[in-house]
Amino acid sequence: MNDTLFDTGGRSALNTIPEGRLAIIPLKSTAEIGRKVDEFLVQWRRDRVLHGVISGENGYVRDSFIVRADTPRFGSGEAKGTIRSSVRGDDLYLMVDVMNYSLTYQMNGFENIMSPDDHFQDLKRVIAAAAKKARRVNVIMPYLYEGRQIKQNGRESLDCAGALQELIDLGVENIITFDAHDARVQNAIPLNGFETVSPSYQFIKNVLRCCPDLHIDSQHMMAVSPDEGGMSRAIYLANVLGIDMGMFYKRRDYSRIVNGSNPIIAHEFLGPEVAGKDIIIIDDMISSGDGVLETAKMLKKRKAGRIFICATFGIFTYGAEPFDKAYKKGLFNKLITTNLVYQPEELKSREYYKCCDMSKFLALIIDTLNHECSLSALLNPVDRIHRVVERYNRGEKI
Repeated sequence: MNDTLFDTGGRSALNTIPEGRLAIIPLKSTAEIGRKVDEFLVQWRRDRVLHGVISGENGYVRDSFIVRADTPRFGSGEAKGTIRSSVRGDDLYLMVDVMNYSLTYQMNGFENIMSPDDHFQDLKRVIAAAAKKARRVNVIMPYLYEGRQIKQNGRESLDCAGALQELIDLGVENIITFDAHDARVQNAIPLNGFETVSPSYQFIKNVLRCCPDLHIDSQHMMAVSPDEGGMSRAIYLANVLGIDMGMFYKRRDYSRIVNGSNPIIAHEFLGPEVAGKDIIIIDDMISSGDGVLETAKMLKKRKAGRIFICATFGIFTYGAEPFDKAYKKGLFNKLITTNLVYQPEELKSREYYKCCDMSKFLALIIDTLNHECSLSALLNPVDRIHRVVERYNRGEKI
């Protein structure tokens, strides 16, 4: 029997009817992953009622928990948010992918690609359409809007903090994001719920699935961060798996700005010998890809073994071509990113690419919050990581 019927990851048993009826609104940018999340929730709740774990009162079991919401636009490009059914008293979860560039809209006869700004405005419109009728409004925004603009250097805007405060002013109670560039931005909303989740467990699971002959110990494996900002991810991975870790320090030319950032002069490696070791390069995002590919190149120069690149968000601002060339040169073996942001079909077709499906994990988060249970086991999945490694070492299917 699926452990989600009773207890998932050490949480309190899900055996009481939630105070607020569950409702989810995946905006158009998250339509695909939202459908998968809904399927998990529908099945789990039907199974709980079927096995007598819980009663089916108060709309606990439904054919779908998705509430339809639209954000139609006028010819001028202006828009509005509409919700097609009542959400009064519901525990409402809105999902948005601000990085989904596959969506467009018409403005004065021109076709415009939806930017992160457009997605964020549509999110606010739908929240406003709920008009504070829901019992609780929660936002699941995997890639945190303006998450790279989280601190001021001189006369600069502080966009991420301002966006969080806007959501709270609209009545949002909880904000769930993944691998926030700097989690300290939650200080902008200290009295409200803000959780930044890491997909470490899912990355480890997919790396193990990709390669059947890994030796998970400090003599054969290593976690590496491409820069000092992501060092905590490599440290976590190394400690949980019992392997070595290292990082690259980027020396930048702060006298110049190229494409919005200071150019890198050199990479300095800090860590033990990498020769012959399999490497997991772990990062929060791949934008142009220059950083992780340069890291892989330098590790190969140091005679590293197989290289697995893991990043929560694969944005690929210059497309997949740089990775195609690097793969042909043997710089890495697998590239793993999540479906928390839009991934084009052409990327999914690459033999080196593996998409880490996070729909079940999102469903677990929503289910847990709706039942007012603790998220601790989901936020720090040490026990689950140890169990999957033990199964791998015994030769069992992951």
